[in-house]
Amino acid sequence: QLQFVESGGGLVQPGGSLRLSCAASGLTLDDYAIGWFRQAPGKEREGVSCISASDGSTYSRDSVKGRFTISRDNAKNTVYLQMFDLKPEDAGRYYCAANLMRRRCVSTFGGLQYEFDYWGQGTQVTVSS
Repeated sequence: QLQFVESGGGLVQPGGSLRLSCAASGLTLDDYAIGWFRQAPGKEREGVSCISASDGSTYSRDSVKGRFTISRDNAKNTVYLQMFDLKPEDAGRYYCAANLMRRRCVSTFGGLQYEFDYWGQGTQVTVSS
């Protein structure tokens, strides 16, 4: 059974850090471009970061550049999202998914969510003092 499991969310104060994990079963993550997305209450889901298969090239939305880093550990079949200097506007439920149509991320990945599948249940990130 193909499944992603996200973990690592929690409550942090502004300026704090979290590392989210996206673990896969039933598929090899390195065969796919993997995206992290988030959705805040009342808002549309948006793309956060994407990491390509093979060459590991990445894209991130402008608001998280310099603060978030996406990476993968192929031995653990896991993709990570390291988040530093968290802001209240980073709060939301974070999801990972695999792009079934391309192996390389594109800068517009956030608008191409129809290309992604195997969405997990997500992990909640709350940023509050």
